[in-house]
Amino acid sequence: MLTCKIILRALGVHWKSLFIIVYPLLILPIFLVNNTAAMRCVYVVVLMAGYWVFEVLPLAVTAMIPLVLFPTMGILDAKKTSLAYFKEANMMFVGGLIIALAIEFCSLHTRISLHAIKWIGCSYRRLNFGLITLTMLVSMWISNTAATAMMIPIIQAVLEELESQGVGSRWEPDPPDIPPEEVDPLSRRPTSVAMCFYISTAYAASIGGLGCIVGSGTNLVLKGIYESEFPHSPGVEFNKWLAANIPLMLAIMYPSWVWMQIWFMGLCRPNSADAKAINVGAEGEEITRKVLIQKLVELGPLSPHEIMVGIMFITAAMLWFFRRPGFISGWPSLLTETQVGDSTAAMIVVLLLFMFPAKMDFRYMFSEDEERRPKAASSGLITWRFVNQKMHWSLIFLMGGGFALADGIKNSGMGDLTAEKLSVIVDLPPFQILIICSLLAMVVTQFTSNAAVANILLPIIANIARKAKIHPMYLMMPVCLSCSFSYCLPVSTPPNAIAAAPCNMRSWEMIKVASVMQVIAILMLIAIFPSLGTVIWDFSEYPDWAVAENKTKS
Repeated sequence: MLTCKIILRALGVHWKSLFIIVYPLLILPIFLVNNTAAMRCVYVVVLMAGYWVFEVLPLAVTAMIPLVLFPTMGILDAKKTSLAYFKEANMMFVGGLIIALAIEFCSLHTRISLHAIKWIGCSYRRLNFGLITLTMLVSMWISNTAATAMMIPIIQAVLEELESQGVGSRWEPDPPDIPPEEVDPLSRRPTSVAMCFYISTAYAASIGGLGCIVGSGTNLVLKGIYESEFPHSPGVEFNKWLAANIPLMLAIMYPSWVWMQIWFMGLCRPNSADAKAINVGAEGEEITRKVLIQKLVELGPLSPHEIMVGIMFITAAMLWFFRRPGFISGWPSLLTETQVGDSTAAMIVVLLLFMFPAKMDFRYMFSEDEERRPKAASSGLITWRFVNQKMHWSLIFLMGGGFALADGIKNSGMGDLTAEKLSVIVDLPPFQILIICSLLAMVVTQFTSNAAVANILLPIIANIARKAKIHPMYLMMPVCLSCSFSYCLPVSTPPNAIAAAPCNMRSWEMIKVASVMQVIAILMLIAIFPSLGTVIWDFSEYPDWAVAENKTKS
C-alpha cells in the first residue's frame, strides 16, 4: 500500500517528464506501419498537439520541434524549416505589438481605460460587453493580432484600476506559507473575472476578423486562392463579404459573450462565488466613478507624447486598411509593383515611433528663457529598452512553429493525403459536405496557423466543389471562416497567446470555455451562411464560369 502511494505521488510530481518520454513512443505506429513522408509529418503533428495540449514543455519550446524532426525525418530541409520561423506574418506580429507597447509606454491606454470605465460604467458585465464590442469593431479593419495587442494593455489597466479601488481582484490569493517576495509570478492563478476579460478580448478579435475581408489573413488567403482557382469568376468582392459576414459575426459574438458570462461571471448562477465576486453594488459603482473622474482630472490634458502615439496608431490602421481595401486600389500600387504586406505598414509606423521625439521641447532651443531650453535630447515615442522588457518574444517561436508545420504538411504530401481522404464525400448532399469540411477546418486550425490551414485546405475544397458541381463559394467561404474558429489553445492563433500570457491562463482552462464557443460558432455558421449566402451569390445553380474552369482543368 505504501509502495502504491509512493508511486502515485511520484507520478503526480513527474508526470510531465514521463509524458515527454512515453507519448512519442506510443504514437510511433503512426508512421512505422506506413513509413512515408506524409505519415512522418502526421506523427510530428500529433506529437506537437499532445505536448501543446498538456503543456509538458513551454509552448515556445514545443514549437521548436520541427527544427529537429523535420530535417532528421526527411520531411523538410533545415533551411526551409528555419525560414518558416520568421515569415512576413511574424514581422506583422512584431510590428503590431510594438505599436501596442507604444500606447502603453505613454500611458495612453490608462487614459482610454479610465474613460471607458466612466462611459460604460463600473459594472463588470457592462465593461466586458463594451470592451469586447470595441475589440470586435476594431478587428474588422485591422489584423486580429494587432487588435488584441492594442486592447490587452487597456484591459490590464482597467482591471488594475478597479482592483486599486477595492472592486475585485485579478489574482487568486497566494499560498499563506510562502512569503510574497518568493512567489513565482508565473505560478499565480488568475481569477475568473480576469480570465473572462483577457480571453474574451482574444475571441472578440478573432470573431471581429470575420466581418471584413481585410480583418484577417485567412480572409485574404480565400480571396487569393478563389480568384486563382476561378479566374473567370467575379472574385471575392468587398461589399458582398460585408453583407454575408457581418450578420454572422454578430450572431457568434453575443451568444458567445452570454456563454462567457455564465462560465466566468456567474450569470444565471446568482449564488455562485463568481457572481458574488463581481457584485459591486450601486454604491460601489458610484464611489468608483467619482474616483475615476478625479484621476482623469489628475492626468490633465493630453500630452504631445500621447497625441503623437494616437496619430501613429491611426496611421497604422489606415495603412493596414488601405493597403488592399477591395473597392479601390491600395496605396502600395501607387509606389511599386512589388508585393507590400501588412508587415511593411506596421514597420513604417514602428520606425516613425522611434524617430519622432516624445517631447516637443526642441521648439524652445532658441528661447530667451534659459530654463525652457532642453538640457538633453528627448527619447523617441518608444524606446528599445521598453520593447525589450515588454515584448513576448516566445510568441514569435510559437507562431513560427505553426508556420513550419504548415510547410511540412504541404511539402511531405500530407495535404494531398488529406485531399484523397476527403474525395469520398463528393457524392453527399451539398449541406453535408459543407458541415464536414467546416468541422475539419475548425479542428485542424486549433493546432497550427489559421492562414496555413486555409492555404492547405482551400485548394482541396475548390477541387471538391468542382467534382460535386457545387458553387465554390458555398464551400470555400465556410471553410475559410472555420479556420478562424481557433479558440481552444494559446497556440491556435496569436490573439489567444497574447491574451493568455499576461494572466497565466492554462490551456485546459481555455479548452473548457472554448468547447462551447466552438459549438456556438459552427452552429451559427451552418444556420446562417447557406441561406444568407444564396441571396448574395445564388447557390442554386453551378455557375457558368465554374463550368468553363472545369473544361479548362480537364
